[in-house]
Order: sequence, then structure tokens, then C-alpha cells
Amino acid sequence: MFKSLCMLIGSALLSSVLAADFPTIEVTGNKFFYSNNGSQFYIKGVAYQKDTSGLSSDATFVDPLADKSTCERDIPYLEELGTNVIRVYAVDADADHDDCMQMLQDAGIYVIADLSQPNNSIITTDPEWTVDLYDGYTAVLDNLQKYENVLGFFAGNEVVTNKSNTDTAPFVKAAIRDMKTYMEDKGYRSIPVGYSANDDELTRVASADYFACGDSDVKADFYGINMYEWCGKATFSNSGYKDRTAEFKNLSIPVFFSEYGCNEVQPRLFTEVQSLYGDDMTDVWSGGIVYMYFEETNNYGLVTIQSDGDVSTLADFNNLKSELASISPSIATQSEVSATATEIDCPATGSNWKASTDLPPVPEQAACQCMADALSCVVSDDVDTDDYSDLFSYVCENVDSCDGVSADSESGEYGSFSFCSSKEKLSFLLNLYYSENGAKSSACDFSGSATLVSGTTASECSSILNAAGSAGTGSITGVTGSVEPATQSGSNSGSSKSSSASESSSSNAGVGGGASGSSWAMTGLVSISVALGMIMSF
Repeated sequence: MFKSLCMLIGSALLSSVLAADFPTIEVTGNKFFYSNNGSQFYIKGVAYQKDTSGLSSDATFVDPLADKSTCERDIPYLEELGTNVIRVYAVDADADHDDCMQMLQDAGIYVIADLSQPNNSIITTDPEWTVDLYDGYTAVLDNLQKYENVLGFFAGNEVVTNKSNTDTAPFVKAAIRDMKTYMEDKGYRSIPVGYSANDDELTRVASADYFACGDSDVKADFYGINMYEWCGKATFSNSGYKDRTAEFKNLSIPVFFSEYGCNEVQPRLFTEVQSLYGDDMTDVWSGGIVYMYFEETNNYGLVTIQSDGDVSTLADFNNLKSELASISPSIATQSEVSATATEIDCPATGSNWKASTDLPPVPEQAACQCMADALSCVVSDDVDTDDYSDLFSYVCENVDSCDGVSADSESGEYGSFSFCSSKEKLSFLLNLYYSENGAKSSACDFSGSATLVSGTTASECSSILNAAGSAGTGSITGVTGSVEPATQSGSNSGSSKSSSASESSSSNAGVGGGASGSSWAMTGLVSISVALGMIMSF
């Protein structure tokens, strides 16, 4: 018993020593470096995330870092390939990742994790940077930050897809800014945060410059591009790699292929590896991540998983293994790169790039809570969220302005409550309509979709609401502390129509009501700048 206890303690101490000796990866200039010796680090990566086919549940993703047995099965194959990085696209912030992360560390493998999830990400067609997204991203960060082999995080993947939606970029860059600030406020290790882009010819250079420009607390720490231009027996010149290398030669942060491995010709030969890690490209690029470990219906796999759970390697696996085994990239030193590090200018706006460098505000739960608590006319609880859009459209056509809850990332103008939930924003607009129509109960009906409540304003909310102004277009500054939820009286269910409330009971119109409560008077462009650690309540 004593011997077993000593062995257990010894093992724990050894693991602790190994963890302390394990080098993290740092960014200097346009390259990655080991923290222990300042030598250059090249990404030799594999995308590692199984799809949801065959699951008995309705899960939207399979967390690749939460299943010890799967990691035990697959890590030896990743080692055989020569992998030193895996990319995972979604992780469960509530899951325990200790076993897999330790096994990966023991194998010398780092992780780049996307902070988003399939149902919680910045969406190209309707971009936002909201409290819910912020909370989801920070939850993943909280879960993974303790592992020394976390190389970095992606704050978005192919959110900008072409010139028609470049205005999505400020939302991703705001996420990068806020995650970097959050780590600093929490006292975490400064883990690099970047963006993974698609390969669109009209936006690829402007996008990279946009994410690389600005002060250190705002710009991305690295930039990935999903690159599938080299197919079959292509060459450095005719594949497009030569042109891409010339385009990115002045980028001031590390750039790498966040996915690569064209499969138009099968099996894949991976001859691009010699250029990617050779003299043609290593001055500019920091390696790449092959898509993908698991063979699925899209035929990008390196291995197949048999019905009995065994792994069977494919020709692609062997070809990649052979190519990676034969590379010997030149190694720069951290001091050399530090001495020549440069900054880059933000791209000018034009026909192909329309993204303001004025970013969306930091999502502040306290501000949303103060606003919601002060309302007198709110959306009924039984209104389906699918019906919100019709209500938004109607109200925005019939109030002076919807700017208080909207975000214009091309002009760089954002409403005071643009980061709040859809329900909170819709209630704000319903209350604005109600106020502009004399605070009459009939103005808070909307065929039963809205109802009257008794809005209240906590003392700590007055400064927030006054600064936002009645239209929600003011500047909120100096928000401190958390706000306890107020208890609203009155019905907030669709079964009780607002017309049942008396006119006298609506004298406290709350937000925008102009009666009692806070006087919302200040207006102006939004510039929300608050200390995250002080205002968020998790």
C-alpha cells in the first residue's frame, strides 16, 4: 500500500515537472517560437474532429478532446505522421479534457481550438458580437487556458467569404480584442488568438491586412487561410502558392494554412509539403494543417475507423507521412525576428473591402440587464423567436429609429444595446414604439405579442441608462459592478393582452417613456469601453 502511494505521488510529481518544462508557443513578428529556447516553431498539423454521423443523440458536434479512449487510439497515428499540432473545431466548455490534453502533451502535440460552436458562432449572413457569444467564447477559453499545449484559438472560421460580406470582419476582430482583454483581466497566460480565412481572390489580402493591423490589444496574433490551390502534381509556380507567398510577404503576424490538402486528384500526394516547408515559403509561412484525420463522405480522410473501432491508414496517410519526414525547414531565432518586426497599415475601404476599423462594443450583460429591467412594454414570453423578424420589421418602420439596437460595421456605428439578446432588443423597440405613441396601453398590444410590466431601475443602472439615451444611441462609459435582476410586476405572457392594463398603470413608461424612472437624454455615436472583468457576472 505504501509503495503504491509513493508511486502515485511520484507519478504526480513527475507530471507536474514535465508540465512545468513543457514550452508554450509564443509569437514574435511574423513567426512562432518555442518559449524555452527562442527557436522557430513550424506547424505540422492535422485537423482532428469527427462528424456527428452515427450518433444516437442530436448533438451538433463531437468533442474530440473529451474521450480518453479515442485519444488513446488516435494519438499514436498522429505521432507516426509527425504531427505537432491538431486543429479542433468545437469543444464542450463543460467537459473534462485533462486526459486527452495530457496525452497530446506527452506526444509533443499542441492544440489550436476554435472558440465557436455550430450553434454559437459569428454568422456570415447575420453577424453579431453578443453577450451570448462572448459568454460562449470565454467559457471555452476558461476550460482550455490551463493547458500549456494550447497554441492558440480561432475567433472565427471563414466568416468573410467574399466582397459582399466584408462587413462581418469587425465582429470577428471585436471577438479577438475581447478574448485578449479577458485573458489579461483574468491573469491567464497570454494565448494567441487569430482568425481562419477562406481563399477568396478579391478579399484575401485586404482581410489579412485588416486582422493584422492596429494596436497589439486589438489585432489578431496570427492568421490562417484555408488553402486548396495545390492539386495533384502541381508546382510552386503553377499552383498559385508562388503568388500567395508574394501577396503575404509583408504580413506582420504569423500566417499559415489553417487547412490544406486538395483532393481533386486521389490519392493525395502532398508534394506541396516540400514547398511549404522549404526555402520557397518559410520566410513567409509557418506551416499548415492538413484536412482531415477522419475519412468521411467528403473523401478528405487520412484514416478510416472500422466498425470495430480499429484504425486503418489510407494512401493519403502514408504519402503525408513520407513527405513530412523529409523536410528540414530553416530555423529563425526569436531575437533576429524581433529586431526586424514591422507594423502594417489597415486596408483602405473600396469596392472589395468595406469593414470599419471602429469595432463593435464589448458585450456588457449589465447594460442589457439594466435596459430590460427598466422597460414597461416587452415582448410576450410565448412569442416564438421565429416570429421576431416580423415584429422587428414592423416596429422599425414605425419608430423614429432602430439605431439603439442595430450595428453598422461598414460605417462603424453601433447601438448601445446592439450586443443584447434578440428578445431584449425587440422589447427595447416595442417599448420605444409604446413611448412614442403616448404610453397608451393600446400601443403595447401587437395582437397579443407584447405586454405591459412595471419597469424598475436599480440605482446602479441610472448612469448606464442616462448615458445610452432614450434612443439607445449614446455612449456608455464607466460601467462598474454587476446588476441584480429586478423583479418586474405584471404579465409577461401572451395570454394576457396589454389592453387589460389601465392607462394609469402605464405612467412609469420606463426606458424611453419620459415619465418616471431614469431620464434618458444623452445621444451620440456609440463608443462602449468598459473593463470586462468588472462588469461581467458569470
